[in-house]
Amino acid sequence: MISDDERGAGVKRGADGHGTDRHGVVLVHAHPDDESITTGGTIARYAAEGAQVTVVTCTLGEEGEIIPPALSELGAWAGDQLGGYRSGELAAAGRALGWSAHRYLGGMGRWRDSGMAGTPSAEHPRALTGGDVEEQARQLGAILDELRPQVVVTYDAYGGYGHPDHIRAHEITMVAAPRAASVQRVFHTVSSRRAVTDGLAALRATGEVGFHIPDDGELPTTPDADITTVIDIGAQRWRKFAALAAHETQVSVGSDCFALSNGIAQPVPPAEYFVLAHGPVAGAQADLFGGLR
Repeated sequence: MISDDERGAGVKRGADGHGTDRHGVVLVHAHPDDESITTGGTIARYAAEGAQVTVVTCTLGEEGEIIPPALSELGAWAGDQLGGYRSGELAAAGRALGWSAHRYLGGMGRWRDSGMAGTPSAEHPRALTGGDVEEQARQLGAILDELRPQVVVTYDAYGGYGHPDHIRAHEITMVAAPRAASVQRVFHTVSSRRAVTDGLAALRATGEVGFHIPDDGELPTTPDADITTVIDIGAQRWRKFAALAAHETQVSVGSDCFALSNGIAQPVPPAEYFVLAHGPVAGAQADLFGGLR
């Protein structure tokens, strides 16, 4: 069990040992690095404000591609040690962001990175997408019952960009979170079309950034009319970059952007964007907890 000190400042403990802090959020992600890419600034902001911030990671990301050549033999195609290495990267990212706690769905190593649809990894006996949704939802539900967050965050029904594990994380969360007694809101993390377009324009204006700058519309985004919640991460944006840099096997960090193994630049806006999927709208425009009791 993680101690009060390890959980971080601002977390009170009740007589039953559960967290009683009024502000608690659980973010459900598929693989190590997803938390930093999509919600790193939000994690850092609420952690700095004293909220209880817990990240749940569904797999170790064993099927990820590897950027540094010196680490290539860790891959599933060779030593198959990438998952353990990425757990260390995830821990470093957590220190950079300052979250209160981290959990693996079902325990570390229970579920394996499924890879993309149609690949042999999807047939692995521990592949996340091969597991039972209800079993996985019960595992997440146990975490929610213990931590009692008001807010839960995960991906939209498309998983952000269509990865099967992201879609499964969405499915698990949308079963478990609405039926958890403490949860008042569920959000989907998305990318703002306007922010991405503006960010790419700024990268083009700076000239060479070390990565390929994609055309407008090439990166997956959500129309801004569909976005309900904008979280200002300006004061914590540097922490997001530090967390991205911690995921060295998966992410290359540049000036005002980052790239995955495909070498395509992705801008880092000064805000992160969400769609409210469950719970009251009032007060949620600029604060995940806004208006909640």
